[in-house]
Amino acid sequence: MSADVERGFGADAAGVAETVRGVLDAGAVGINLEDSTSSREAPLRPVAEAAGRGAAARAAADERGVPLYVNARTDVYLRSVGEPETRLAATLERAAAFLEAGASGVFVPGVTDLETVAALAKGIEAPLNILAGPGAPTVPELAAAGVARVSLGSDVALAAYALAERATRELLETGTYEAVAGGADYGSLNSLFARS
Repeated sequence: MSADVERGFGADAAGVAETVRGVLDAGAVGINLEDSTSSREAPLRPVAEAAGRGAAARAAADERGVPLYVNARTDVYLRSVGEPETRLAATLERAAAFLEAGASGVFVPGVTDLETVAALAKGIEAPLNILAGPGAPTVPELAAAGVARVSLGSDVALAAYALAERATRELLETGTYEAVAGGADYGSLNSLFARS
């Protein structure tokens, strides 16, 4: 199992290491770790600081003897940092620093155009993870461009919330229930959790 630890839930590298120890105690063997901040003025951590946080995550896992998969996420494209023509080079610089610090792969949300994705895959010497959604290239197209992992992020949950809202509006406004047609049955859901 992989855990999204977002920004590491720690004010500094030591805090990130503590978070990773908790994740390992819970049984996860992979994490996503972002380089972003909550600041509009400085949306990304300096490269050295972000890499240091990744190195702390790696060290915490190594101390436990767990080959933790650290999926280093850089939000250059997602947060529109810098001029568009500078984003590829900035992303590749960050990716290289994160890999040097012990990351296993690199996650680049916010970009799906195949030319840029192919350039990222060529320039990053590790598995590339892309965030996809409606309007993005298909999984086979992304794979052909060099992507190793495709994520949907929060889109599945957001779609479920949208369905809940539509069903509620329909119930309250028309007294009908068609929005919930086609749902999974309990037997199908329960079988997903059955031991094989």
